[in-house]
Amino acid sequence: MPPDKVTLPMDYEAYFAERLDALKSEGNYRIFADLERKVGAFPRAANHRDGGVRDITIWCSNDYLGMGMHDTVRGAMCEAINRSGAGAGGTRNISGTTHYHVLLEQELAAWHRKEAALTFTSGYVANLTTLMTLGAQIPDVVLFSDELNHNSMIEGVRHSRAPKKIWKHNDVAHLDKLMSEYPKDQPKVVVFESVYSMDGDIAPLDEIISCAEEHGAMTFLDEVHAVGMYGQRGSGVAERDGVADRVDIIQGTMGKAIGVVGGYIAGSARMIDFIRSFGAGFIFTTSLPPAVAAGALESVRYLKDHNELRERHQERAATAKHRLRERGIPVMPSVSHIVPVLVGDPTLCKQASDLLLDRYSIYVQPINYPTVPKGTERLRITPTPLHDDDAMDYLVDALCDVWQTLGIQKVPEAAE
Repeated sequence: MPPDKVTLPMDYEAYFAERLDALKSEGNYRIFADLERKVGAFPRAANHRDGGVRDITIWCSNDYLGMGMHDTVRGAMCEAINRSGAGAGGTRNISGTTHYHVLLEQELAAWHRKEAALTFTSGYVANLTTLMTLGAQIPDVVLFSDELNHNSMIEGVRHSRAPKKIWKHNDVAHLDKLMSEYPKDQPKVVVFESVYSMDGDIAPLDEIISCAEEHGAMTFLDEVHAVGMYGQRGSGVAERDGVADRVDIIQGTMGKAIGVVGGYIAGSARMIDFIRSFGAGFIFTTSLPPAVAAGALESVRYLKDHNELRERHQERAATAKHRLRERGIPVMPSVSHIVPVLVGDPTLCKQASDLLLDRYSIYVQPINYPTVPKGTERLRITPTPLHDDDAMDYLVDALCDVWQTLGIQKVPEAAE
Protein backbone atom coordinates (compact mmCIF):
# COMPACT_ATOMS: atom_id res chain seq x y z
CA MET A 1 0.00 0.00 0.00
CA PRO A 2 1.39 3.47 -0.88
CA PRO A 3 1.96 5.70 2.11
CA ASP A 4 -0.71 8.23 2.88
CA LYS A 5 -0.11 11.57 1.22
CA VAL A 6 1.35 13.98 3.71
CA THR A 7 -0.45 17.33 3.78
CA LEU A 8 1.01 20.40 5.36
CA PRO A 9 -0.89 23.40 6.70
CA MET A 10 -0.96 26.50 4.54
CA ASP A 11 2.02 28.83 4.91
CA TYR A 12 0.02 31.96 5.64
CA GLU A 13 3.00 34.28 5.88
CA ALA A 14 4.29 33.13 2.49
CA TYR A 15 0.88 33.78 0.97
CA PHE A 16 0.75 37.28 2.41
CA ALA A 17 4.27 38.01 1.15
CA GLU A 18 3.45 36.71 -2.33
CA ARG A 19 0.39 38.92 -2.67
CA LEU A 20 2.22 41.99 -1.37
CA ASP A 21 5.15 41.37 -3.72
CA ALA A 22 2.71 41.21 -6.62
CA LEU A 23 1.29 44.61 -5.67
CA LYS A 24 4.78 46.07 -5.52
CA SER A 25 5.78 44.64 -8.90
CA GLU A 26 2.63 46.09 -10.48
CA GLY A 27 3.32 49.52 -9.02
CA ASN A 28 0.10 49.39 -6.97
CA TYR A 29 1.59 49.02 -3.48
CA ARG A 30 0.52 51.91 -1.27
CA ILE A 31 2.91 53.74 1.03
CA PHE A 32 1.53 56.14 3.61
CA ALA A 33 3.11 59.55 4.02
CA ASP A 34 3.78 60.33 7.69
CA LEU A 35 2.36 63.86 7.89
CA GLU A 36 1.86 66.33 10.70
CA ARG A 37 -0.51 69.10 9.70
CA LYS A 38 0.16 72.53 11.18
CA VAL A 39 -2.55 74.72 12.68
CA GLY A 40 -2.35 78.17 11.11
CA ALA A 41 -0.13 76.97 8.26
CA PHE A 42 -2.34 74.64 6.20
CA PRO A 43 -1.74 73.43 3.47
CA ARG A 44 1.79 73.27 4.86
CA ALA A 45 2.68 70.17 6.90
CA ALA A 46 5.67 68.39 8.40
CA ASN A 47 6.73 65.16 6.67
CA HIS A 48 8.43 62.66 9.00
CA ARG A 49 10.64 60.47 6.84
CA ASP A 50 13.91 58.54 7.12
CA GLY A 51 14.54 59.83 10.61
CA GLY A 52 14.13 63.47 9.63
CA VAL A 53 11.41 66.10 9.31
CA ARG A 54 10.84 68.62 6.53
CA ASP A 55 8.14 71.05 5.49
CA ILE A 56 5.94 70.14 2.54
CA THR A 57 2.80 71.44 0.83
CA ILE A 58 -0.22 69.12 0.64
CA TRP A 59 -2.08 69.21 -2.69
CA CYS A 60 -4.33 66.16 -2.26
CA SER A 61 -6.24 66.70 0.98
CA ASN A 62 -9.95 65.92 1.23
CA ASP A 63 -10.18 68.64 3.88
CA TYR A 64 -11.28 70.66 0.88
CA LEU A 65 -11.94 73.96 2.67
CA GLY A 66 -9.42 73.67 5.50
CA MET A 67 -12.19 73.47 8.11
CA GLY A 68 -10.23 70.87 10.07
CA MET A 69 -7.90 73.74 11.00
CA HIS A 70 -10.53 76.41 11.58
CA ASP A 71 -10.55 78.19 14.93
CA THR A 72 -14.32 77.74 15.30
CA VAL A 73 -14.12 73.97 14.83
CA ARG A 74 -11.10 73.45 17.05
CA GLY A 75 -12.56 75.65 19.75
CA ALA A 76 -15.83 73.73 19.80
CA MET A 77 -13.98 70.41 20.04
CA CYS A 78 -11.76 71.60 22.89
CA GLU A 79 -14.76 72.92 24.81
CA ALA A 80 -16.67 69.66 24.30
CA ILE A 81 -13.82 67.42 25.39
CA ASN A 82 -13.26 69.53 28.51
CA ARG A 83 -16.98 69.39 29.29
CA SER A 84 -17.91 65.83 28.27
CA GLY A 85 -14.67 63.86 28.05
CA ALA A 86 -13.00 61.95 25.24
CA GLY A 87 -15.43 59.15 24.35
CA ALA A 88 -19.17 58.78 23.99
CA GLY A 89 -19.39 55.87 26.40
CA GLY A 90 -21.00 53.28 24.18
CA THR A 91 -23.37 52.69 21.32
CA ARG A 92 -26.15 55.21 20.76
CA ASN A 93 -28.52 52.91 22.67
CA ILE A 94 -26.11 52.26 25.55
CA SER A 95 -25.28 55.74 26.88
CA GLY A 96 -23.65 56.88 23.63
CA THR A 97 -26.20 59.52 22.68
CA THR A 98 -24.95 62.86 23.95
CA HIS A 99 -26.65 66.21 23.53
CA TYR A 100 -24.02 67.08 20.90
CA HIS A 101 -25.24 64.17 18.76
CA VAL A 102 -28.83 65.34 19.05
CA LEU A 103 -27.94 68.92 18.09
CA LEU A 104 -25.76 67.78 15.18
CA GLU A 105 -28.50 65.58 13.71
CA GLN A 106 -30.99 68.41 13.99
CA GLU A 107 -28.55 70.75 12.22
CA LEU A 108 -27.82 68.26 9.44
CA ALA A 109 -31.52 67.65 8.83
CA ALA A 110 -32.19 71.39 8.62
CA TRP A 111 -29.17 71.87 6.33
CA HIS A 112 -30.65 69.43 3.81
CA ARG A 113 -34.23 70.58 4.50
CA LYS A 114 -35.19 67.07 5.63
CA GLU A 115 -37.20 65.89 8.62
CA ALA A 116 -34.40 63.99 10.32
CA ALA A 117 -30.79 62.83 10.11
CA LEU A 118 -28.70 60.03 11.59
CA THR A 119 -24.94 60.06 12.19
CA PHE A 120 -22.49 57.17 11.74
CA THR A 121 -18.82 56.67 12.51
CA SER A 122 -17.87 57.23 8.84
CA GLY A 123 -19.36 57.89 5.44
CA TYR A 124 -18.39 54.34 4.53
CA VAL A 125 -20.42 52.92 7.39
CA ALA A 126 -23.35 55.21 6.55
CA ASN A 127 -23.47 53.89 2.97
CA LEU A 128 -22.83 50.28 3.90
CA THR A 129 -25.40 50.16 6.70
CA THR A 130 -28.17 52.06 4.95
CA LEU A 131 -28.00 50.16 1.67
CA MET A 132 -27.61 46.79 3.40
CA THR A 133 -30.65 47.54 5.54
CA LEU A 134 -32.84 48.76 2.69
CA GLY A 135 -31.91 45.81 0.47
CA ALA A 136 -32.34 43.22 3.20
CA GLN A 137 -35.53 44.57 4.74
CA ILE A 138 -37.73 45.87 1.90
CA PRO A 139 -39.57 42.89 0.34
CA ASP A 140 -38.69 42.20 -3.33
CA VAL A 141 -36.65 45.39 -3.66
CA VAL A 142 -34.22 45.78 -6.58
CA LEU A 143 -31.18 48.05 -6.25
CA PHE A 144 -29.99 50.03 -9.30
CA SER A 145 -26.40 51.16 -8.83
CA ASP A 146 -24.25 53.45 -11.02
CA GLU A 147 -21.22 51.52 -12.28
CA LEU A 148 -18.76 54.06 -10.83
CA ASN A 149 -20.24 54.20 -7.34
CA HIS A 150 -17.87 54.20 -4.37
CA ASN A 151 -16.77 50.90 -2.86
CA SER A 152 -18.88 51.53 0.24
CA MET A 153 -22.01 51.68 -1.90
CA ILE A 154 -20.99 48.61 -3.89
CA GLU A 155 -20.44 46.65 -0.68
CA GLY A 156 -23.72 47.87 0.78
CA VAL A 157 -25.59 46.69 -2.30
CA ARG A 158 -23.70 43.40 -2.38
CA HIS A 159 -24.14 42.54 1.28
CA SER A 160 -27.83 43.35 1.22
CA ARG A 161 -28.23 40.24 -0.96
CA ALA A 162 -31.03 41.98 -2.83
CA PRO A 163 -31.21 41.69 -6.64
CA LYS A 164 -29.14 44.42 -8.27
CA LYS A 165 -28.71 46.03 -11.66
CA ILE A 166 -25.64 48.07 -12.61
CA TRP A 167 -26.35 50.97 -14.95
CA LYS A 168 -23.81 52.72 -17.14
CA HIS A 169 -22.24 55.74 -15.51
CA ASN A 170 -24.61 58.72 -15.57
CA ASP A 171 -26.54 57.09 -18.45
CA VAL A 172 -30.16 57.86 -17.70
CA ALA A 173 -31.42 56.07 -20.80
CA HIS A 174 -29.75 52.85 -19.64
CA LEU A 175 -31.19 53.30 -16.15
CA ASP A 176 -34.64 53.77 -17.64
CA LYS A 177 -34.23 50.64 -19.76
CA LEU A 178 -33.20 48.52 -16.77
CA MET A 179 -36.03 49.76 -14.55
CA SER A 180 -38.54 49.17 -17.35
CA GLU A 181 -37.92 45.45 -16.91
CA TYR A 182 -39.78 45.58 -13.58
CA PRO A 183 -43.37 46.50 -12.67
CA LYS A 184 -43.85 50.02 -11.38
CA ASP A 185 -45.21 48.72 -8.09
CA GLN A 186 -42.10 46.59 -7.40
CA PRO A 187 -39.86 48.36 -4.86
CA LYS A 188 -36.71 49.91 -6.32
CA VAL A 189 -33.83 52.05 -5.06
CA VAL A 190 -31.62 54.09 -7.40
CA VAL A 191 -28.13 54.48 -5.91
CA PHE A 192 -25.79 57.18 -7.24
CA GLU A 193 -23.40 60.00 -6.36
CA SER A 194 -23.40 63.69 -7.15
CA VAL A 195 -19.65 64.39 -7.51
CA TYR A 196 -17.54 61.41 -8.59
CA SER A 197 -14.24 62.09 -6.89
CA MET A 198 -11.78 60.36 -9.20
CA ASP A 199 -12.93 61.90 -12.51
CA GLY A 200 -14.51 65.05 -11.10
CA ASP A 201 -17.75 64.74 -13.06
CA ILE A 202 -21.20 65.56 -11.68
CA ALA A 203 -24.32 63.45 -12.17
CA PRO A 204 -27.38 64.88 -13.98
CA LEU A 205 -29.47 64.84 -10.82
CA ASP A 206 -32.75 66.15 -12.21
CA GLU A 207 -32.77 63.57 -15.02
CA ILE A 208 -31.90 60.67 -12.73
CA ILE A 209 -34.49 61.66 -10.14
CA SER A 210 -37.17 62.12 -12.82
CA CYS A 211 -36.42 58.64 -14.17
CA ALA A 212 -36.64 57.17 -10.68
CA GLU A 213 -39.94 58.94 -10.02
CA GLU A 214 -41.39 57.61 -13.26
CA HIS A 215 -40.63 54.04 -12.15
CA GLY A 216 -41.73 54.44 -8.53
CA ALA A 217 -38.19 54.17 -7.16
CA MET A 218 -36.58 55.66 -4.08
CA THR A 219 -33.41 57.69 -4.62
CA PHE A 220 -30.23 57.33 -2.56
CA LEU A 221 -27.75 60.14 -3.29
CA ASP A 222 -24.17 60.12 -2.01
CA GLU A 223 -23.01 63.75 -1.63
CA VAL A 224 -19.77 63.13 0.28
CA HIS A 225 -17.64 65.12 -2.18
CA ALA A 226 -20.22 67.91 -2.40
CA VAL A 227 -21.49 68.72 1.10
CA GLY A 228 -20.03 72.00 2.25
CA MET A 229 -18.95 72.98 -1.25
CA TYR A 230 -22.00 73.41 -3.49
CA GLY A 231 -25.21 75.39 -3.10
CA GLN A 232 -25.76 78.81 -1.55
CA ARG A 233 -25.98 77.21 1.91
CA GLY A 234 -23.41 74.55 1.10
CA SER A 235 -25.49 71.41 1.51
CA GLY A 236 -24.50 69.96 -1.86
CA VAL A 237 -25.23 69.64 -5.55
CA ALA A 238 -28.85 68.68 -4.86
CA GLU A 239 -29.32 72.09 -3.25
CA ARG A 240 -27.45 73.84 -6.07
CA ASP A 241 -29.63 72.13 -8.69
CA GLY A 242 -32.86 72.72 -6.78
CA VAL A 243 -33.75 69.03 -6.44
CA ALA A 244 -32.95 68.26 -2.78
CA ASP A 245 -36.64 68.01 -1.86
CA ARG A 246 -37.05 65.21 -4.45
CA VAL A 247 -34.19 63.04 -3.11
CA ASP A 248 -35.38 60.43 -0.61
CA ILE A 249 -32.06 59.78 1.12
CA ILE A 250 -29.06 62.11 1.10
CA GLN A 251 -25.84 60.65 2.45
CA GLY A 252 -22.88 62.79 3.43
CA THR A 253 -19.60 62.76 5.27
CA MET A 254 -18.13 64.95 7.98
CA GLY A 255 -14.61 63.84 7.08
CA LYS A 256 -14.08 66.03 4.02
CA ALA A 257 -15.28 69.64 3.68
CA ILE A 258 -16.73 69.65 7.21
CA GLY A 259 -13.22 68.84 8.43
CA VAL A 260 -13.65 66.18 11.13
CA VAL A 261 -14.80 62.55 10.79
CA GLY A 262 -18.06 60.60 10.53
CA GLY A 263 -20.95 60.14 8.13
CA TYR A 264 -24.70 60.66 8.07
CA ILE A 265 -27.94 60.22 6.20
CA ALA A 266 -30.84 62.67 5.99
CA GLY A 267 -34.42 62.06 4.91
CA SER A 268 -37.92 61.48 6.25
CA ALA A 269 -38.39 60.88 9.95
CA ARG A 270 -39.80 57.39 9.36
CA MET A 271 -36.97 56.35 7.05
CA ILE A 272 -34.36 57.58 9.54
CA ASP A 273 -36.12 55.75 12.37
CA PHE A 274 -36.23 52.61 10.22
CA ILE A 275 -32.45 52.63 9.64
CA ARG A 276 -31.87 53.52 13.31
CA SER A 277 -33.98 50.56 14.38
CA PHE A 278 -32.85 47.91 11.88
CA GLY A 279 -29.36 48.93 10.71
CA ALA A 280 -26.79 46.63 12.35
CA GLY A 281 -23.89 48.90 11.40
CA PHE A 282 -25.52 51.64 13.46
CA ILE A 283 -26.96 49.61 16.33
CA PHE A 284 -23.76 47.76 17.25
CA THR A 285 -21.16 50.53 16.78
CA THR A 286 -19.87 52.88 19.46
CA SER A 287 -20.98 56.40 18.63
CA LEU A 288 -18.80 59.31 17.59
CA PRO A 289 -16.96 61.08 20.41
CA PRO A 290 -18.93 64.13 21.60
CA ALA A 291 -16.03 66.42 20.66
CA VAL A 292 -16.27 65.24 17.04
CA ALA A 293 -20.00 65.89 17.00
CA ALA A 294 -19.43 69.34 18.49
CA GLY A 295 -16.79 70.20 15.90
CA ALA A 296 -18.98 69.01 13.04
CA LEU A 297 -21.91 71.00 14.38
CA GLU A 298 -19.98 74.28 14.44
CA SER A 299 -18.41 73.56 11.04
CA VAL A 300 -21.83 73.08 9.41
CA ARG A 301 -23.14 76.23 11.06
CA TYR A 302 -20.15 78.17 9.72
CA LEU A 303 -20.37 76.74 6.21
CA LYS A 304 -24.06 77.60 5.92
CA ASP A 305 -23.24 81.28 6.36
CA HIS A 306 -20.01 81.61 4.38
CA ASN A 307 -20.63 81.10 0.69
CA GLU A 308 -17.54 83.20 -0.08
CA LEU A 309 -15.44 80.22 0.99
CA ARG A 310 -17.10 78.09 -1.69
CA GLU A 311 -16.63 80.80 -4.29
CA ARG A 312 -12.93 81.03 -3.50
CA HIS A 313 -12.65 77.25 -3.62
CA GLN A 314 -14.20 77.02 -7.08
CA GLU A 315 -11.95 79.82 -8.34
CA ARG A 316 -8.85 78.05 -7.07
CA ALA A 317 -9.82 74.79 -8.78
CA ALA A 318 -10.64 76.53 -12.08
CA THR A 319 -7.37 78.48 -11.95
CA ALA A 320 -5.35 75.33 -11.34
CA LYS A 321 -6.96 73.56 -14.31
CA HIS A 322 -6.33 76.56 -16.56
CA ARG A 323 -2.68 76.99 -15.58
CA LEU A 324 -1.91 73.29 -15.93
CA ARG A 325 -3.56 73.04 -19.34
CA GLU A 326 -1.67 76.13 -20.51
CA ARG A 327 1.56 74.24 -19.86
CA GLY A 328 0.44 71.02 -21.53
CA ILE A 329 -0.18 69.00 -18.37
CA PRO A 330 -3.00 66.54 -19.23
CA VAL A 331 -5.83 67.56 -16.91
CA MET A 332 -8.71 65.13 -17.36
CA PRO A 333 -12.19 66.60 -18.02
CA SER A 334 -13.70 67.77 -14.72
CA VAL A 335 -16.59 70.10 -13.96
CA SER A 336 -16.03 70.00 -10.21
CA HIS A 337 -13.33 71.02 -7.74
CA ILE A 338 -11.36 67.84 -8.49
CA VAL A 339 -8.27 68.30 -10.72
CA PRO A 340 -7.28 64.84 -12.03
CA VAL A 341 -3.98 64.75 -13.98
CA LEU A 342 -3.61 61.70 -16.21
CA VAL A 343 -0.42 59.63 -16.10
CA GLY A 344 -1.75 56.32 -17.43
CA ASP A 345 0.88 54.01 -15.92
CA PRO A 346 1.09 52.83 -12.29
CA THR A 347 4.87 52.86 -12.02
CA LEU A 348 5.21 56.29 -13.61
CA CYS A 349 2.40 57.58 -11.41
CA LYS A 350 4.22 56.47 -8.27
CA GLN A 351 7.52 57.86 -9.59
CA ALA A 352 5.88 61.21 -10.36
CA SER A 353 4.48 61.41 -6.84
CA ASP A 354 7.85 60.48 -5.31
CA LEU A 355 9.70 63.02 -7.44
CA LEU A 356 7.32 65.81 -6.51
CA LEU A 357 7.91 65.06 -2.85
CA ASP A 358 11.66 64.49 -3.03
CA ARG A 359 12.57 67.36 -5.34
CA TYR A 360 9.86 69.94 -4.64
CA SER A 361 8.38 69.06 -1.21
CA ILE A 362 4.95 68.75 -2.85
CA TYR A 363 2.71 65.91 -1.71
CA VAL A 364 0.23 64.51 -4.23
CA GLN A 365 -0.70 60.87 -3.67
CA PRO A 366 -0.76 58.60 -6.76
CA ILE A 367 -4.15 57.10 -7.58
CA ASN A 368 -3.75 53.63 -9.04
CA TYR A 369 -5.80 50.46 -9.53
CA PRO A 370 -8.16 49.35 -7.98
CA THR A 371 -9.27 52.88 -7.08
CA VAL A 372 -9.29 53.73 -10.79
CA PRO A 373 -9.24 51.42 -13.85
CA LYS A 374 -5.87 50.24 -15.14
CA GLY A 375 -4.49 52.61 -17.75
CA THR A 376 -6.09 55.66 -16.10
CA GLU A 377 -3.64 56.07 -13.22
CA ARG A 378 -3.48 59.70 -12.17
CA LEU A 379 -2.46 62.36 -9.72
CA ARG A 380 -5.56 63.76 -8.03
CA ILE A 381 -5.01 67.39 -7.13
CA THR A 382 -7.40 69.19 -4.79
CA PRO A 383 -6.76 72.94 -4.51
CA THR A 384 -8.17 74.60 -1.40
CA PRO A 385 -9.02 78.25 -0.70
CA LEU A 386 -5.71 78.40 1.17
CA HIS A 387 -3.46 77.56 -1.81
CA ASP A 388 -2.26 80.97 -3.00
CA ASP A 389 -0.96 81.97 -6.45
CA ASP A 390 2.69 81.46 -5.49
CA ALA A 391 1.98 77.90 -4.36
CA MET A 392 0.04 77.23 -7.55
CA ASP A 393 2.82 78.57 -9.79
CA TYR A 394 5.31 76.41 -7.92
CA LEU A 395 3.10 73.33 -8.41
CA VAL A 396 2.76 73.94 -12.15
CA ASP A 397 6.51 74.41 -12.63
CA ALA A 398 7.20 71.28 -10.58
CA LEU A 399 4.79 69.16 -12.60
CA CYS A 400 6.35 70.36 -15.86
CA ASP A 401 9.79 69.36 -14.60
CA VAL A 402 8.55 65.97 -13.42
CA TRP A 403 6.84 65.32 -16.76
CA GLN A 404 10.07 66.12 -18.60
CA THR A 405 12.25 64.09 -16.22
CA LEU A 406 10.08 60.98 -16.49
CA GLY A 407 9.21 61.40 -20.16
CA ILE A 408 5.48 61.56 -19.54
CA GLN A 409 3.60 62.83 -22.56
CA LYS A 410 2.11 66.30 -22.47
CA VAL A 411 -0.99 67.39 -24.34
CA PRO A 412 0.47 68.12 -27.82
CA GLU A 413 -1.61 71.16 -28.73
CA ALA A 414 -0.76 72.87 -25.44
CA ALA A 415 2.83 71.74 -25.00
CA GLU A 416 5.58 74.33 -24.54
